[in-house]
Amino acid sequence: MLKADGSFYRTDKYTHRYAHCWRDGTPLVYRLVSEWYISMDQLRHDMMRVSEQINWIPSFGKERELDWLRNMHDWMISKKRYWGLALPIWEYPDGAYEVIGSREELKARAVEGWDEFDGHTPHRPHIDKVKIRHPQTGLIGTRIPDVGNPWLDAGIVSFSTMRYRSDPAYWRKWFPADFITESFPGQFRNWFYALIAMSTVLDGHAPTQTVLGFATLMDSKGKPMHKSSGNMIEFNEAAEKAGADMMRWVYARQRYDDNLLFGYEYLYEVRRMFFIPLWNVYSFFISYANIDKWLPPAGGRMPANLALTGLDKWILARLAEVTAATDQALKTYDARSAALALEKFVDDLSNWFVRRSRRRFWRNEVDGDKQAAYATLYEVLTSLCRLLAPFVPFISEAMWQNLANGQSVTTAGDTGSVHHQSYPQPRELTADEVNLLRETEIARRTVNLGHSTRAQSKVKLRQPLARAMIVADEAARESICEHADVISDELNVKEIEFVERESDLVTYKIMPDNRKLGPKFGASFPKVRAALSALDAFSVAGAVKSGQSISLSVEGEAVMLAPDDILVQAVPREGLVVAGDAGIVVALDTRLSESLEYEGLAREVVRHLNDLRKEAGLELTDRIMTEYAASAKLEAAVLAFSDYIRAETLSVGLNRSDSPSGKVASDSFDGESLTIGIVKA
Repeated sequence: MLKADGSFYRTDKYTHRYAHCWRDGTPLVYRLVSEWYISMDQLRHDMMRVSEQINWIPSFGKERELDWLRNMHDWMISKKRYWGLALPIWEYPDGAYEVIGSREELKARAVEGWDEFDGHTPHRPHIDKVKIRHPQTGLIGTRIPDVGNPWLDAGIVSFSTMRYRSDPAYWRKWFPADFITESFPGQFRNWFYALIAMSTVLDGHAPTQTVLGFATLMDSKGKPMHKSSGNMIEFNEAAEKAGADMMRWVYARQRYDDNLLFGYEYLYEVRRMFFIPLWNVYSFFISYANIDKWLPPAGGRMPANLALTGLDKWILARLAEVTAATDQALKTYDARSAALALEKFVDDLSNWFVRRSRRRFWRNEVDGDKQAAYATLYEVLTSLCRLLAPFVPFISEAMWQNLANGQSVTTAGDTGSVHHQSYPQPRELTADEVNLLRETEIARRTVNLGHSTRAQSKVKLRQPLARAMIVADEAARESICEHADVISDELNVKEIEFVERESDLVTYKIMPDNRKLGPKFGASFPKVRAALSALDAFSVAGAVKSGQSISLSVEGEAVMLAPDDILVQAVPREGLVVAGDAGIVVALDTRLSESLEYEGLAREVVRHLNDLRKEAGLELTDRIMTEYAASAKLEAAVLAFSDYIRAETLSVGLNRSDSPSGKVASDSFDGESLTIGIVKA
């Protein structure tokens, strides 16, 4: 036709996507068929009004649903299948049709086949036996062969399964649902849409109070998982290999609006980050409670007369804090925020409370302080089991059964499953707890800065240093002073010293930003640079930090430089390493005296001895006889700190020997050589 009227230009081939069978990969043949539709023009705006009543998570879900409703065409409801929801449409030979509204109406209209259908659900083939007569024409009508689109059936479930027609009072008790959830990519035009359509027509209200939609599961490289692609991970395989709880936690901590890139590497990273620290804390408690034969108080509740330390009070305040955060998150269907809050709590429990409390559990006698440590950790772990139970039901149950119902750590009577316990309820923090949390946060921030300076200096944490120098405002100073002993121990320094200004710890190097100012000033740029370097570096650094511009005089003319035109580099003074953040600056004096050097070497000896104890399979409480051969400087360090080494390694003897006996190991470190041998005493 185009050629005939002279309009033909050229012909090209285009490659395009075409539907293929997902089983054998062969192309599918399109065929034109007649389908049944529901006209949506009368429903569209009513459904939009109902959609507005729903709490959509993520919030963009509401606009996505409204956009679909604004632009959608009529709703195709039929399928060319045998099994499914039989559409209640009877068609006559002259093309007329009727929609039958109920079982009772069908019985009243039936002229054939009712006896064969009666007693069956309205599915094929029984429903197809029923024929009806047209009230005007007298023609016999037969049910159309089509069944309903599955979403038509899914949309009516709120009514079809809860006695909507037979017991309206019962139905009203349960309608609308509190919450529904489904992957959102297709459900705005499928299930969510179908539910809203049915509920709008039959009740005029939303079918649910909250809709939670989530994105898609992909492989670790962001590709859809398909068996044919070879990247599909079957659920049972993953659960067997990595654990169902680990998979549940991965899902719980995922952002709803992001695709989840699922793979074993991610699972194992989550295990390392969360599950291993959690299990290590639990195992630590069980190990020492068994050694001391410690029993929880009656009823498992903490006695009121315990002399709790500041550390105990802090972790209990953190427990109250995370309980409130988890409760609030779950009430708003925000599993991710709850999971991340619990992850942070487990990290605090492991890397601060337990690490700071180890010596309390190591002591031989079970005194009041040790009782407080046990009771506090027991309270935290049993509460944590209950908090975690909805997320990771298996590991929380395993921990609970041993903590609450175990043979060695037991309460009076069997408390049953963790899933039968009351969920922890939030409580108001006291003013003292709020203050303690704030102080500890400042102390820990100070410690983290100190650790970062250690990393810069390459000085091992085991090596004691003379002092840490700190710049902080008055409020932060008070908190640091309150926790000075903890900070000193964490940073392994002999004393903490406050200084007034950061400039007492560093000098400043001031430079122009060449990329900005070079093109701006052209040939005059060297003179601008010289004028800037002539200014007082401390004054310029202070002005830049406070966001002030700098005025220069270049050949008699005033030149203004913006704060971001100037680069300020802090250079630690000799012997110091410095780090700062959020108004706190920490500097470590890395110069070592002979005594400090000896103490650092002694701590290395302790580490090697305790590693050898583990290799020998000794129990935590076993005493040992220790023999050693060391280079001259290291031997001097061992002699200077022999009492410390014996106490830290449970050595009842620490003797020099040219040929140490027992379980033997040799190593070199810090330019020194060491051979040690241990025998169980």
